Amino acid sequence: MKLTFKKLNEKAIIPTRATAKSAGLDIYACLDEPVTLEAGEIKMIPVGLTAEPDCDDVALLIYPRSGLSTKFGVSLANCVGVVDSDYRGEWFIPLINHGKAPFTVEHGMRIAQLVPTKVLFPDIEVSETLSETERGEGGFGSSGLVAK
Repeated sequence: MKLTFKKLNEKAIIPTRATAKSAGLDIYACLDEPVTLEAGEIKMIPVGLTAEPDCDDVALLIYPRSGLSTKFGVSLANCVGVVDSDYRGEWFIPLINHGKAPFTVEHGMRIAQLVPTKVLFPDIEVSETLSETERGEGGFGSSGLVAK
């Protein structure tokens, strides 16, 4: 698979892998001036980019960076972002500060990570019945807390 990026801002930084085997490509903030997130605040952080995958059966999933989340309480407001293969607009990262102290995002800061993922496009069907399973209608917590 090939992923082609287009810079919408000359200061934008193309996503990179921290190591050769990193699953995610780091996404960088593209800012003219620092942005401070107060505790509990959400702000949309521009990255100055858009992208085009060379296939239609892929979604570009955007995940939080574990270091920002565990050290500072800064994560994605939408948990996981989804960039559809046919979207060509600028990307923005909705950051939320779950921490107790203000957090400042600066230009070039790694704020999220991108993982391209294959997707399925199922044919949708409606039925009055579904097959029986061992679990059946057992929902949240129905399998217990410890191994059996």
